Amino acid sequence: MIPIREILATSPVMPVIVLDRVGDAIPLADALVSGGILVIEVTLRTPAALSCVRAIRAGVPNAVVGVGAITSIAELNSARDAGAQFGVSPGTTQALLAHAATSGFPFLPGTMTPSDVMRALAAGFSAIRLFPARQAGGVEMLKALAEPFPQVVFCPAGGIDADSAAAYLALPNVACVGGSWLAPAALIADQDWDEIQRRAQAAALLSRHLTTQ
Repeated sequence: MIPIREILATSPVMPVIVLDRVGDAIPLADALVSGGILVIEVTLRTPAALSCVRAIRAGVPNAVVGVGAITSIAELNSARDAGAQFGVSPGTTQALLAHAATSGFPFLPGTMTPSDVMRALAAGFSAIRLFPARQAGGVEMLKALAEPFPQVVFCPAGGIDADSAAAYLALPNVACVGGSWLAPAALIADQDWDEIQRRAQAAALLSRHLTTQ
């Protein structure tokens, strides 16, 4: 298993993907990887999600594929069993944190408040998702969290787009950002892999200023 901090350091943007058709999984992943984005988060929002993870693992070996929107222990176990290389949650429960901490499965717990961050730290997690980032306060919230939590690196997601991503990545406590603008539903439905690759190429060029170790 790849450590979660190493996964976050792989690409400046972690595309958050909703897939309805297994047949789209490999061409989508190929487009993202060809564009320089190697980490892909497939969300558990459709019945096809875990089958798509299996397809990407088998067909696109250079991709690092994880499962997002994990809200329960059962979903975490299903993601791991499907071959996912990491998991992401939009929030946490004490039971999910405890299970993830002992599972050996790279996990990015979701937080929105300082209290959430403290619970994640207490469970052993110092790489954390801020979600929904824009609604939680965005760049200013992350600046405020940096002082009391210097050991934490964040992957904010929620309301981030191509125009706002750079402001987040300029922060020293942001490892990468999550976003759906690289492969929105309309482009996937149209199978416009060229446009998705173009967006990935632009995202891969975004600069990061992470200094927290």
